[in-house]
Amino acid sequence: MIDANAVTAVVVTYNRLALLQQCLAALCALVLPFAAARPEAVPPEPEKQDAPSLEGLRVLVVDNASADGTAEYLKTLAMPGLVCRILTENLGGAGGFAYGMQAAAELGCKAVWLMDDDTLPEPQALEALLAADAAMDGAYGWLSSRALAPDGSDQPMNLQRKTMYRDINGFDGKEIPAVMASFVSLFLRMDTVRQFGLPIAEFFIWSDDWEYTRRISRCKPCRVIPASRVVHAMQNPGIVNIARDVPERWARYRYFYRNDVVLYRREGAAGWLWLLAKDAWHTVQVLRDSRGRRAERIGIIWKGFAAGVKFRPQTPYLP
Repeated sequence: MIDANAVTAVVVTYNRLALLQQCLAALCALVLPFAAARPEAVPPEPEKQDAPSLEGLRVLVVDNASADGTAEYLKTLAMPGLVCRILTENLGGAGGFAYGMQAAAELGCKAVWLMDDDTLPEPQALEALLAADAAMDGAYGWLSSRALAPDGSDQPMNLQRKTMYRDINGFDGKEIPAVMASFVSLFLRMDTVRQFGLPIAEFFIWSDDWEYTRRISRCKPCRVIPASRVVHAMQNPGIVNIARDVPERWARYRYFYRNDVVLYRREGAAGWLWLLAKDAWHTVQVLRDSRGRRAERIGIIWKGFAAGVKFRPQTPYLP
């Protein structure tokens, strides 16, 4: 059984200070029945702001070179149990989580709890994950929380996959088998990280979480824990699809279509067929869209696909 004081929550943030503040507040409100002494309790410095404390939990915030005052805020925050790593360049979500997990390993934790800066855990979220870890005695790859939208409905972007091609279709029961999940709330032991490595930093953004969780689920049973609930207060809710997203985000889709090739080609012929069908359907949706710039968006889809065919990233491991 793992106690909360052996867990490091890894939060990756970039230019979303207000959301990060909400995330930290939610972490401070967690119910932790297994917690013992707070790790690395450091007396507040006189010049620092008072803040709620993280009872029995270490939180490692990775700031991806934000330019919105996040670094300055973190430097003035007196929060026992909080560890900050302020980067000088933006490594993307993929690089941020890889960096944070390695830093967590160096801190000597036994498990990591990964989350985005717009993840708001409900008070019993970690308690439910720890209880599941104890019940399974560590015989799993990862545990994933149920992700809700702010209105209480299930967040469609974060539905776990029961197969490579189908979302789970409900949250009944204490645990639900799954093969892929997001980093919105993912719990795993450090022994698993040592065995399977880190997220692929070269992905930068998108599909890094699915690739990582699928890498593990090929070899170990993985579960969704419905009693562990978080709210994903994402700024751009909905399905990742260039045909539906706002124009300001179109350019970044080159990562999505490239990285998906790495993920699905490992599934053999079925994976290639899925890729071609998905990208063809997105192309049709772009052609139906009335907002224009269709050639630009279709180019992003298929140039991303072509880049993915040539993309051969290396899997990083802990030193």
